Amino acid sequence: MPPPSSGGIHIVQILNILENFDMKKYGFGSADAMQIMAEAEKYAYADRSEYLGDPDFVKVPWQALTNKAYAKSIADQIDINKAKPSSEIRPGKLAPYESNQTTHYSVVDKDGNAVAVTYTLNTTFGTGIVAGESGILLNNQMDDFSAKPGVPNVYGLVGGDANAVGPNKRPLSSMSPTIVVKDGKTWLVTGSPGGSRIITTVLQMVVNSIDYGMNVAEATNAPRFHHQWLPDELRVEKGFSPDTLKLLEAKGQKVALKEAMGSTQSIMVGPDGELYGASDPRSVDDLTAGY
Repeated sequence: MPPPSSGGIHIVQILNILENFDMKKYGFGSADAMQIMAEAEKYAYADRSEYLGDPDFVKVPWQALTNKAYAKSIADQIDINKAKPSSEIRPGKLAPYESNQTTHYSVVDKDGNAVAVTYTLNTTFGTGIVAGESGILLNNQMDDFSAKPGVPNVYGLVGGDANAVGPNKRPLSSMSPTIVVKDGKTWLVTGSPGGSRIITTVLQMVVNSIDYGMNVAEATNAPRFHHQWLPDELRVEKGFSPDTLKLLEAKGQKVALKEAMGSTQSIMVGPDGELYGASDPRSVDDLTAGY
């Protein structure tokens, strides 16, 4: 049952936490099994107090609360031998969401025709100007020009003279709607919002799927990283091993933990034409729909 009932969300959340333990081994009614479940329940109810309400009035981050990586982070804090006082448990710091100024959607029909569409206002509310009585906001895509070559734009990108403002010119964009074809047939349809991070987000979706053999959900949920030349930093999401980050720093990378990057909306086509969709948990209101 969806909000305003909190039941469905937190049952899934607690089950995700319990997946990290061999509950069958501990057995019904054992102190260890009850300890694990009680601790998981504490964390879920702490989140309930912070994040759940009527979705007509608040954004309920159900995708983040039911994310398995988030559940794993809670499970890692549970001590089977020692209960944590409730006074020490706080609502979790959920993975931040990708901003919602840019939208991407992917579609595949019963005949295998596919479309990947990305469109944008650029930044929040675009220009802030509505076109006449239409109710349609105009974008502020002019920021994607190098308004002053060598000076960063709102996304920190540094452009040169080739992208300078000029009559009849179109500004650069990072939008990357992508269709991957395998043996002449559509195999993966994907794309993402995210400003300058779109390119690397879509790149990792493709590499995760092809080179690492991930299914569409695994490729979507995997943590991401991003480097755009300037500023000289390797931006990473939560989820990478601390040892990996230390090794990267030893190689000379300037690692910086950042907010969520991108929000892919993807469809993978199976060998018999079956469709597998994945909507990125980095956006709170996105979903996958079938027919």
